[in-house]
Formats: sequence, structure tokens, C-alpha cells
Amino acid sequence: MLRIIFTHLLLFLIPFIGYAFWLWINRKAQTSENWRSGPLIWLAFGGIVIVSASLFFLASFEHMPEGKTYRPAEIRDGEFVPGRYE
Repeated sequence: MLRIIFTHLLLFLIPFIGYAFWLWINRKAQTSENWRSGPLIWLAFGGIVIVSASLFFLASFEHMPEGKTYRPAEIRDGEFVPGRYE
């Protein structure tokens, strides 16, 4: 669960990282005024759109086969048995 939260947090931060990189490339990052007057609302909106799209695609393409039961991974007799559908 923590991995999923960190993944979506990273996806949300992509526009902010891109903007910081753009400021750095253009040598405008020396002042914090660029961040204060920057498009923070639009960056946050872009991050929300990216996270929403990732959740949509995750829900669309990740599905359990119908009529099957998932058996989680386990260690049986000292050997790792991966998760599977039965």
C-alpha cells in the first residue's frame, strides 16, 4: 500500500519537478519569486490529472480473471510459491 501511495505522490510531483527543471535550465531558479509567481495552481491541476489518468488506466487494465480465486504468495516447506489464480 505504501508503494502505491509513493507512486501516486511521485506522479503528482512530475509537473513540479518539470517546472523546477525548466527554471534551472533557464537560470531563473536563483530567486524564490519565480516559485511564488509561478503557475502553482496549474502545476497542481496537472498533477491531479496525471494521477487521475493513472488510476483510470489501472482500473481499466488490471482485472482479475472471471471465475478464478486468487491465492496469495506463500512459503511452503521453505520454498517461495508465487501468487496465482486458481
